[in-house]
Amino acid sequence: MTHLEGEQDLIEAAKRFNLQESTLFEHRTLTIFGEVTKDMAQRTAEKLLSLSFAGDDPITIYLSSPGGHVESGDSIFDLIGYIKPTVRIVGTGWVGSIATHIYLAPERKNRFCLPNTRFLIHQPAGGFGGDASDVEIHAREILKTRERINRIIAKRTGRSLKKVAEDTDRDHWMSAEESLDYGLVGKIISSVAELPS
Repeated sequence: MTHLEGEQDLIEAAKRFNLQESTLFEHRTLTIFGEVTKDMAQRTAEKLLSLSFAGDDPITIYLSSPGGHVESGDSIFDLIGYIKPTVRIVGTGWVGSIATHIYLAPERKNRFCLPNTRFLIHQPAGGFGGDASDVEIHAREILKTRERINRIIAKRTGRSLKKVAEDTDRDHWMSAEESLDYGLVGKIISSVAELPS
């Protein structure tokens, strides 16, 4: 491949990316796929804010993530409630850990999932480093985070805090149907036509 061909390939890739981004923006849609990180949370926040400044029509998020950084997930969760437009979320694939927390941000009537989506709730984990006092500080923070997230799960699903605490003590996997029964999911859909207009 020549230098010129390489540049042409980069230009074509940029055009495809811009077309994809502008099409999603035009349809007030964004995707959250992969691990929840600080960079991903920043990109998601920027897109949510841009869409909210562009108008008040509903925003649809498609979410498939195993989870990741708790505070980054908190940022997305809070921002979904902060902006003016209604946010609808569609779970697909695997929605786990802090991604389930993000999924719970919209009201239940605006939480959808595709038929083969699996959900995972569990207690937050963290790496401990440093001396014994650092380990103790980290352990206290993880317990506070766990209690806070359990309260949110209970409030957003209608389950008792005791039940949620029991369920998150270990990995708790749920199918789309089980998640609907649990109160995570508002409606299982098979087609975009089933989303409210």
